[in-house]
Amino acid sequence: FTLTSSDLDEGQPFDATFAHDSVGGQNVSPQLAWSGFPTETRSFVVNCFDPDAPTPSGFWHWNLVNLPASVTELARGAGAGDVHGGFHVRNDYGQRAYGGAAPPGGDRPHRYYFAVHAVDVDALDVTPDVSNAVVGFNLAFHTLARAILVATYQVKA
Repeated sequence: FTLTSSDLDEGQPFDATFAHDSVGGQNVSPQLAWSGFPTETRSFVVNCFDPDAPTPSGFWHWNLVNLPASVTELARGAGAGDVHGGFHVRNDYGQRAYGGAAPPGGDRPHRYYFAVHAVDVDALDVTPDVSNAVVGFNLAFHTLARAILVATYQVKA
């Protein structure tokens, strides 16, 4: 299916508005909208992952779980709290919210994978206290389809 954003362009750098405040950003989640998902979709999971982070496991910036199937858009800033009956699990900053990009200064541009997963159950059997890996494990068994938008961010040296 298709994921679009009025704030992000596929393959392009995004504005500091969506970067973490530790690198001068505003730490605001971007607007996202999706369509064309399978008719049997019963809920969604929205996440953002940086595979280029200097860790063996990348960096999870956002994981919003158990959005009802009726929700097909998140407004800019929706990552600041739980929305539409869904909930956040802790990002790799340790917060239950969106955490903006903060690649090391002088590193190459990092890719940020914003993904929406169409899920075949009303709710994954997880709580806000689980890790991102546990959410991913559950998604492996319940994802019908996935839409991805990849944008980049770089902090100059």
